[in-house]
Amino acid sequence: MDKKNALRAGALAAGTTLMMLLMSSPALALTRDDGDDPGQGLSVIDTLGLYVVAPLALFAVITGLVMVLDKSKTEHRVAKPAKAKA
Repeated sequence: MDKKNALRAGALAAGTTLMMLLMSSPALALTRDDGDDPGQGLSVIDTLGLYVVAPLALFAVITGLVMVLDKSKTEHRVAKPAKAKA
């Protein structure tokens, strides 16, 4: 019974993917819509700055703020277990 359900789920996923690929034809992307006014493209440096550097900087700022503003008591923190002497 499990094979039958897996086969049915696989067929459904494949059919859905195929229909989505057929309906989203790349040729339709070349046709401009009314009121479409695209701006200038981004350079490589602009793209890397926007999609790589900016998220990493935001992550670093948030992490730094959390670490600096941490008010938890030391006795509530998880301590490393002491090493056993051999």
